Amino acid sequence: MDRITSFKAYDIRGKVPSELNEELAYKTGFAFVSLLKCKTVVIGHDVRKSSESISASLAEGITDAGADVIDLGLCGTEMIYFATPFLNADGGVMITASHNPPEYNGLKFVKKGSVPFGYESGLKEVEQMILQNNLGTKAPVKGSIKNIDIMKEFITNLHKFFKKEKIKPYKIVVNGGNGCVGPALDALEPFLPIKMIKVYNEPDSNFPNGVPNPLLPQNRKPTIDAILEHKADLGVAWDGDYDRCFFFDEKGNFIEGYYIVALLAKSILKNNPGEKIVHDPRLTWNTVEEVEKAGGKTVVSVSGHAFIKQKMREVNSIYGGEMSAHHYFRDNFYTDSGLIPFVLVLQLMSDENKPFSELVEAMVKAFPCSGEINSEVADPKGKIAEIKEKYKDGRQDELDGISVEYDNWRFNVRMSNTEPLLRLNVESRGDEKLMNEKTEELLTLIRK
Repeated sequence: MDRITSFKAYDIRGKVPSELNEELAYKTGFAFVSLLKCKTVVIGHDVRKSSESISASLAEGITDAGADVIDLGLCGTEMIYFATPFLNADGGVMITASHNPPEYNGLKFVKKGSVPFGYESGLKEVEQMILQNNLGTKAPVKGSIKNIDIMKEFITNLHKFFKKEKIKPYKIVVNGGNGCVGPALDALEPFLPIKMIKVYNEPDSNFPNGVPNPLLPQNRKPTIDAILEHKADLGVAWDGDYDRCFFFDEKGNFIEGYYIVALLAKSILKNNPGEKIVHDPRLTWNTVEEVEKAGGKTVVSVSGHAFIKQKMREVNSIYGGEMSAHHYFRDNFYTDSGLIPFVLVLQLMSDENKPFSELVEAMVKAFPCSGEINSEVADPKGKIAEIKEKYKDGRQDELDGISVEYDNWRFNVRMSNTEPLLRLNVESRGDEKLMNEKTEELLTLIRK
């Protein structure tokens, strides 16, 4: 079967203009409307240099196919997720390459109700329609384009996740990385009794301070420096389209996304006892222990937003979290958000009346983890078979890659959906030395 290189598991993403350009955006918009029989599609874009021209071509394709466009302009991915059901549209498209380098761009799609639309749920059909030049005929009446600003309604929706009067007057470093989150933080600021210390808050397509990806250690320094300089209570940094946020404690330590999952689950279960929490299988012990202590039930799902959202709908889960810093909320149309975790953490710090480090230190100590380590591998499938054989004395699970569990340590190795990589995660029960030894042992095997 022929493929278009920029069509990935969850979205379209590639270098501009070689892998993604105006022509492909036009055809994709046209095919999306033809396939889903859309009447209205919400679109928006991030701050990248190529975003506006790709957005214009996408809108042209959508309207030529007969659907109306509601254009939010510069926004975050979660604004598309919010606006699609809120405005009762038949689909939504966000133009973004998130944390990729500046020469990349992409398209993320949702169907009506912000239900995921990935390669296995429609994108493959769009790809084939384009390859076979079978887009359908232009509509007799071209659709309209309406520009609207939905920031006020979007911020109002966030209010159901926090109580302003209960939040303490913290000093918080917020690092927008010159991506899209700045305007949303500015709009949220009057509703929070905190002092925001803003770092790289202005959207800037040149990314003068590096691409907004807080997972890169060199990108964390400005947040850490600002926390220490201002003696802040917390630091938060976002990626380019702000569907993920990353936390730093008041000492300037970066906190792995794994521990944030349990923290948010605890925060939500306080007012919603007995609810189900969905999580990914890469790192699990801390999540299971904390959720059960808080009176919730855990449900494990394959990693990736399409799978987590589907599992949450199946089991009616109130919250789903991935260690990759994607956090999903039932009250937010089962979609991920980078701002809801921010307000929930403020709420939890206030409720518990503890510094952020105290909320996470015990968990980090109880279940030290390696964080996700990527290795390029020529034959990922063969390597996974080798790992299964070597660790056959452990309890094995193949829900997502291979998870192997022993009494005092466990690991997961899975293939990337988009690159020839193996991703490794290791954790132990309170034994950092053992966790480090086993991480080295596995990396030696993987990279051999």
